[in-house]
Amino acid sequence: MSAENTLSLREARIPWVAMAGVIATVTVFAVAQGLTYPLLSFILERQETTSGLIGLSAAMTPLGFIASAPFIPALSRRLGGARLAILCSILAALTLIAIGLMQNVWVWMPLRFLLGVFANPLYVISETWLITITPAPRRGRIMGLYSSIVSAGFAIGPLSLGFTGTEGWPPFMIGIAAFLACGFIVVAVAPRVPKMPREGEATSLGGFLVLAPLLMFAVFTAAAFEQILLSLFAVYGAALGSAMGRIAALITCFIAGNAVMQILLGRVAERLGSTRTMSFCVLACLAGCLLLPLVFNAWLIWPLVFVWGGVSFGIYTMSLIQLGERFTGQALIAGNAAFAFTWGIGGMVGSPAAGLAMQLIGHQGLPMSLGLLSCVLAGVLLAARRRGG
Repeated sequence: MSAENTLSLREARIPWVAMAGVIATVTVFAVAQGLTYPLLSFILERQETTSGLIGLSAAMTPLGFIASAPFIPALSRRLGGARLAILCSILAALTLIAIGLMQNVWVWMPLRFLLGVFANPLYVISETWLITITPAPRRGRIMGLYSSIVSAGFAIGPLSLGFTGTEGWPPFMIGIAAFLACGFIVVAVAPRVPKMPREGEATSLGGFLVLAPLLMFAVFTAAAFEQILLSLFAVYGAALGSAMGRIAALITCFIAGNAVMQILLGRVAERLGSTRTMSFCVLACLAGCLLLPLVFNAWLIWPLVFVWGGVSFGIYTMSLIQLGERFTGQALIAGNAAFAFTWGIGGMVGSPAAGLAMQLIGHQGLPMSLGLLSCVLAGVLLAARRRGG
């Protein structure tokens, strides 16, 4: 009975309103981003743009993540987390309007770069807020809940294309409205969210990369995996004769699996540890890569893509949990910024590399690229485990 009372007191101290506001903010933002990647890929595919150029265009957004990451800790301290998030929401909406007005792959390059610049601070700020206010015993399930709900936002993005289509302004208006709604939510919850932590020594991005190289490579893998799927799965499906509606639904299924499975993976991490759970996710990703060409035109593609989506983003969820377990204060801000930087590197490298592989060896370059990436991370995790790291 006393244990139950203790748990109730702990739960009472959890700032649920602040958590809900932070998660809602990123979720709405994710709706717009989840729509943007497949929408722009569909438009470029319709314009008969090469897969390599489509991948290069998609890489501009993570390049924006890379460019902005070093400045986020200082900007968040100077402007405040809430003000910076509101500003980024407005600027992202204006950028998407410009993309809708000028549908040209070369004009889109700098605009998609800016979209990454404006999106990145929101994720860094929100994840820092959430890790700061989450009790350690419940970190797995809460970070899993965060990942699940944000993933649901990503799923709504491509799903909406089934209703609006990929032509004209309707799909762009959904993204623009979502970006603006994000700013309004931040305004509403700003009094309840914590200030950016200032305790501890300031840590640079480069310094954090040295502190946690395995975490950084895990984030790189998760980012590359997601960016490749979102930007090039339409090309892969089209090569196999799939209709755009089916491809969009498969992308939605991939992200839906991500959304549903993160809470479960978070609970598993609380019981078995985040390192073991990450290893499971990596091996499951590799199995998905091997099975994709075999079941793409069969009904088994739906459960495969569902589970694949969950375990691939589970790598990032496990990385977030480990970040909260190992770092606090200014090192935590630097870690979140380093995650964003590494996520950008993964997305920037992954999409063009996979697109080039598809140009050189055909559409099966997609699962081969993802499989190679999974193999490398599995090897790194195994080597770290043998060293006792």
